[in-house]
Amino acid sequence: MKSAPTLYRSLPRYDNQRPSAVTIGNFDGVHRGHQAILSRVHQLAQERALAGTVMTFEPHPRTYFARRGQRPELIPTQISSLRDKVTALADQRMDQVVLQRFDQSLADMSADAFIEQLLVQGLNTRWLLVGEDFRYGHKRSGDIELLRRAGLRFGFDVETIADVVDEHGHRISSSELRTALAVGNLSRAEHLLGRRYRLSGHVVHGQKLGRTIGYPTLNICVPAQCALRSGVYVVRVAGLAANPISGVASLGVRPTISHGGRLMLEVHLLEGPVDAYGKLACVDFLEYLRDEEKFPDLPTMIAAIDNDAQSARDYFATHGL
Repeated sequence: MKSAPTLYRSLPRYDNQRPSAVTIGNFDGVHRGHQAILSRVHQLAQERALAGTVMTFEPHPRTYFARRGQRPELIPTQISSLRDKVTALADQRMDQVVLQRFDQSLADMSADAFIEQLLVQGLNTRWLLVGEDFRYGHKRSGDIELLRRAGLRFGFDVETIADVVDEHGHRISSSELRTALAVGNLSRAEHLLGRRYRLSGHVVHGQKLGRTIGYPTLNICVPAQCALRSGVYVVRVAGLAANPISGVASLGVRPTISHGGRLMLEVHLLEGPVDAYGKLACVDFLEYLRDEEKFPDLPTMIAAIDNDAQSARDYFATHGL
């Protein structure tokens, strides 16, 4: 059984001087390109008895600069929540995950200070894997050559990795994955991820309107900038019972019944309600059905939900759970 990685929200580490094999990036989605990087880190860490380590940033640097510049349209959508990202990193057998806060002091940090404070003093880095175009430090002034020189000085090796491509020669990247999710192309997303697209969250209390119209739902909070297209989906839900449960879900702001504008995932279980409040539900998205709509009245909305539920049953009748 794999163990959860040790999480650090600041460096240097408070409890560990173990030398590290490190990679740096945002790792949003932990797609097949990321998995290739993490596999190499794990392999090297095992060979050299190092701690396999991911340094990632919270928030995403592009999000930080977009907010600072009051340009919300430049904020990248979020493929996975922090919880889902750390879970996926654990699946890739990482020993340590550094959730480095990206703030003004980090944005202003020189490239030399980035290396010395975070990599050398912070993680006792002995081996580093980064992309060929990796940049770091104030105004992205640091490059691979500076890393190699620092490695000679401080005693760590630097390895670079080219873009990871699929069997058709297409680059596997977070931007490609965001594009697929933005249009509800779940088969493309699955190809890039190597698994179904998943969102997880604790089930919270909602308005309980669903139970009054015959469609009780589980309400799950998702990232406000969620990369997945709003709409109605066929889903499979794990974490609520011994086996996964079939369902139909709506991702959106509930325009017919709510004016709050908060993005929510509402899941109706086809096999009937379960005691789910407070539990962590893991929702796999299987097929896109339709866009979110604002209906003129409740009867029209209920008729559409009837149709959605039947479409989901048809899907499971054909494909199984």
